[in-house]
Amino acid sequence: MRSFSLMSLGRSAALIALASFAVSCDDDEEVGANFKDREVVTAYADSVVVPTYMLLSTRAVALETAVSTLAATPNETNLTAAKNAWVATRVPWEQSEAHLFGPVSANGYDPAMDSWPVNRTDLDAVLASGNALTQAYVSALPEEQKGFHTLEYLLWGDNGNKAAAALTARELEYSKALAAELTTVTGALATSWTAGVGGAAAYRTVFTNAGMGSTAYPSLGSAAQEILVGMSGICDEVANGKIADPYDAHDPQKVESQFSFNSQLDFADNIRGVLNAYTGDAAAAGTMGRGLSDYVVALDPALDARFRAEIADAIAAIGAIPPPFRTAITTPSSYPLIEAAQAAIRKVQATIDGPLTKAVLQ
Repeated sequence: MRSFSLMSLGRSAALIALASFAVSCDDDEEVGANFKDREVVTAYADSVVVPTYMLLSTRAVALETAVSTLAATPNETNLTAAKNAWVATRVPWEQSEAHLFGPVSANGYDPAMDSWPVNRTDLDAVLASGNALTQAYVSALPEEQKGFHTLEYLLWGDNGNKAAAALTARELEYSKALAAELTTVTGALATSWTAGVGGAAAYRTVFTNAGMGSTAYPSLGSAAQEILVGMSGICDEVANGKIADPYDAHDPQKVESQFSFNSQLDFADNIRGVLNAYTGDAAAAGTMGRGLSDYVVALDPALDARFRAEIADAIAAIGAIPPPFRTAITTPSSYPLIEAAQAAIRKVQATIDGPLTKAVLQ
């Protein structure tokens, strides 16, 4: 999600935490100098990042097909199929937010897909204009007028119960262009890792060449640090941004994925992304590899077990909030459960920033 600067704030918080660890090391000692497990770094790219982005691209294509079918025949069956395709595409995207580094950030793919909140006044102006709502036109629009959440708003409506009969011809035209643009952006994101785009090297090569001439990652330890930063950053964003911003204000308009009532699934998939980064597996994509967990369990089995349990507890705590989240944040009986979820996620982040970082980068 790109909501103002939440992603960058979360990443900054993680960097500060890891930098604090670095300062505690001897001046002559490189951070992560003892981390030499190249298989972990390679598997992270090949079993987590690339398969997740490939799945995202595949599901975006299916979403475009479903929206095109809806536009051709706007009935309830096709609207439900388009909604289901949108939800399915969110899964790999939200899980990928545990690795918001490299091209997804540098090339602007994140804000092009996932800016929030949508600007409804400007959306209405787009619909009321006489402009042809082609993919090229939509691609040039400001970030808050395209991507997942603009499409979500068009498909579900403000109260989450829009009927197919209520979809206007312009809304269907806009939806088709939005879905086509998501296909293009997700495809470019996947390609940026596998083959490279715009003359840049494949980012998989940049990452897996850590310690072998990669200017971005001068050592394997720096690549491991990148993994940890991503894990910590998304925990910070979920607990202190995605949940805290709407909850502290008790304002449903600040809730991400509020129209589809998909907010808590998004949050849980963010934390599942942390698990994927740790284990080197991506269950949604059907891939498995050697992860930081394999490295940590050899050093401290109790820490590995504790961290896995903390992740499971955080996901369960998110699920325990009575849905939809947009209602829970204004329902006092739900407040303790919301705060418990935040506490559980912060506990995961504290373990990442503390004992886990120490174990990996010692």
